[in-house]
Amino acid sequence: MALFNRLHLIRQVDLFTLRLFLSAIEEQQIGLAAIRENIAASTATKRIQVLEEIAGIKLLDRGPRGVVPSPAGAVLERYVRSIFGSLEEMRSEIASLTEGVQGDLTIVSARSIIVPFLARELGEYSREYPLVDLAVRETENAEIVQQVARGEADLGVFAAAHELDLDGVDVTPYRRDRLVAVVPLGHRLTEQTAVTFQDLLPEKLVAARAMVPAFRAAANRLGEQFDSRHSVRSGEVAMSLVQAGMGVTVQPECLISHETMSRVAVMEFAEPWAARRIHLATARGRGPSPAARALVKQLLDRPLDESDDVNSS
Repeated sequence: MALFNRLHLIRQVDLFTLRLFLSAIEEQQIGLAAIRENIAASTATKRIQVLEEIAGIKLLDRGPRGVVPSPAGAVLERYVRSIFGSLEEMRSEIASLTEGVQGDLTIVSARSIIVPFLARELGEYSREYPLVDLAVRETENAEIVQQVARGEADLGVFAAAHELDLDGVDVTPYRRDRLVAVVPLGHRLTEQTAVTFQDLLPEKLVAARAMVPAFRAAANRLGEQFDSRHSVRSGEVAMSLVQAGMGVTVQPECLISHETMSRVAVMEFAEPWAARRIHLATARGRGPSPAARALVKQLLDRPLDESDDVNSS
């Protein structure tokens, strides 16, 4: 490993890699940090490895329960947080001088998108554009598109699905996520490397409300009738029932925390519809406001090395 000198710091270490390093510490897993930062897991691993090579010392201790900062990593973490704190103060001060972008902006999205992705992005946007009066509404996937089409919201962020009527909106790809199967620890299905919906259908299937249309469509394709044993409103409740041994479920991977992963078995869900594509929706025929355009630009701003196969590795 090379010496961690000033020249290497300036020329080879970028802010995104440093933020990825902090995310890995906070998520306690490089794979979850990759999901949080919207890059491929292989890219995240490579960036952390390169950072360690530049530092000349191991920065993360890797174990069966995830990653924690090494003594050197703890030092780096402290200074990196200070750097980002200074950057935030600088951005806030400059943003206070920004007079060009202002007005009202209503965002509508689903909980499974707001919690892991959108909340942090909207926080950054609010700090950069303090004169924009931002309002966020949580609703179901199908209602997101309808509200945007009716002009009740300026921007919608939704997970694409075949049953959605996209008439009246223009859509732009935003992120990719995937669905995973969640079963109790020690369940017989854990002997398999992956499961299909057909594997899950005979089990006591726990259906979070947002997943019901997808479950029903998948059952119809198999010529089966979908009948959920447990019907709940949120993914957290669904996973708590799985943890208690009361059934199995399917959830977006981004909603499964490191802590939850130690209490249930998370398995590959081998279905074509397991790939979750998240899109931005704006009203067709009505140009977005400057505030909406600024938010769309921020949401679509990606690291240069991000690949199209996010979360596929």
